[in-house]
Amino acid sequence: MKKYIILTISTVILAFSSACAQADLSKFNSDLAVFDDALGLTLKKNVKKKTVNAIVNPAIKEVATAILAKNYKPQYKYASYQAILNPRTLGRDLSIGDGYSKYENITGVYLEQGEHVILVDGIDEGKEVKLFVPNWLRKAPNPEKPTEDPNGWGLHKQEFTLKNGANVIKLDKYGSLAYVVYFSDHPEKENPIKVHFITGKENGYFDIAKHKDGDWNAFIDNAVYPILDAKGKHIQTAYPVESLKKYAYGRGVELISNYDTLVYRQHRLMGLVKYNKVPENRILSRVNYNYYMFRDVDGVAYMGDKSGYAMRLVVNPDVVIKGDPCWGFSHEVGHVHQTRPMFNWGGLGEVSNNLFSLYVTRSFGNKTRISEQKNYDKSRTDIIEKGISYLADPDVFNRLVPFWQLQLYFEGEGQNPDFYPDLFEEFRKQETARGTSRTGDWASDRRRGERNPAVHQLNFVKTACEIAKVDLTDFFSKYGFFYVGKLEYDDYGKYTYNMTQEMVDKCLSGIKALNLPKPKIDITTLRD
Repeated sequence: MKKYIILTISTVILAFSSACAQADLSKFNSDLAVFDDALGLTLKKNVKKKTVNAIVNPAIKEVATAILAKNYKPQYKYASYQAILNPRTLGRDLSIGDGYSKYENITGVYLEQGEHVILVDGIDEGKEVKLFVPNWLRKAPNPEKPTEDPNGWGLHKQEFTLKNGANVIKLDKYGSLAYVVYFSDHPEKENPIKVHFITGKENGYFDIAKHKDGDWNAFIDNAVYPILDAKGKHIQTAYPVESLKKYAYGRGVELISNYDTLVYRQHRLMGLVKYNKVPENRILSRVNYNYYMFRDVDGVAYMGDKSGYAMRLVVNPDVVIKGDPCWGFSHEVGHVHQTRPMFNWGGLGEVSNNLFSLYVTRSFGNKTRISEQKNYDKSRTDIIEKGISYLADPDVFNRLVPFWQLQLYFEGEGQNPDFYPDLFEEFRKQETARGTSRTGDWASDRRRGERNPAVHQLNFVKTACEIAKVDLTDFFSKYGFFYVGKLEYDDYGKYTYNMTQEMVDKCLSGIKALNLPKPKIDITTLRD
């Protein structure tokens, strides 16, 4: 059920127009009539103290009184908002699904449970602008079993459509922070909109582009809501004030900078830096109260509770770039960046994202997990020596080894450090050329189109050889990329791998025709 109904029922969208004349909203019409503009920032010339004192609505009266006294200076309750590229469009352009933030236009305004008046101006005809009020504090009915939440682990929200003029909304379930949802396929062509929250309290938000650590501390100390928003160049966070104060007080710039760097390095591996495709959109990293760490359609989430749990790992600027915390954050963001389906066929759901984890964690000077877990030895014993497909190995870290060894080779003796950036770019071109009707929704897209992992696997092999200008067939053969037969397994859905000898022969003949040199060494022997 939609959470808003225009004009006539409990939640009212009121505009300064004749269309609203029949609505029984005289108390708001009368009170709002004192303003000389649609945004409620100036009073009519004839409005005096007596008129202001007669205003019925307390919030409108408070604003009018402050304006009359010439001391109304809202920092967050009034702001202009630019359109942002629709994250679904971004996902389609980058072949990564719909994982970037839907909450980018942070208002810094806390709306308590109850009725609120919001004035809006600048929405062009035919454009849809919404207000999201997410339930950041939602917990499972049984806190002793947070994973068994009948309402799922996802982010719940109250949602309202905004119109030019006055909007009256009712938060009947909970109060929370507010976010303006203003997306476009061509944001550079859109006009900014202006929003004035007559009601609500200013919680503020940290913006690394204009704030320092002193501001960070002030936001924490003066927060009126338990969650504080922050945004960097590539990341957006919504974390508990208590955790920020405990683990990152005085270090906001460092924390958000570390996050930005973690995401940027994934962009670099994806070729977004080289090919000038780094998105202006951000990834949302938020608190949740259901599970340790996960990724969903709203971004990435880390658990918070009285003991801190995951918060102590991802909020401490020192810890988040070290060891398991660095891996964990990179792992979840890596899920957002998985290229579908060219490098995320069935069986790689918990593999191709970890290529990013390896790249980022090592770039910060950490030992790689596959090295510490001895997966190089395990993959040789369990895959190469047994002559099976790497997809038949239940250990996702063993499956990861061949993809990482390609990175080790090309950054070293292969003398092609742009191997993966170029490969990702080629996959994006291929997906564009396919001209498929992808929805941008990662879950539904995985159920659409070609389901046979073998098809995408062979495409990976051939494309990798073309991009590298190296015949990698011996390497891929050792890991069973040409395994002929049928495999059935589950990877966030049921998959049937079905490889025929004809498919293999066609792939091999295509690579042979390229007349490429062999690698300088046996790539399967490489380890970091």
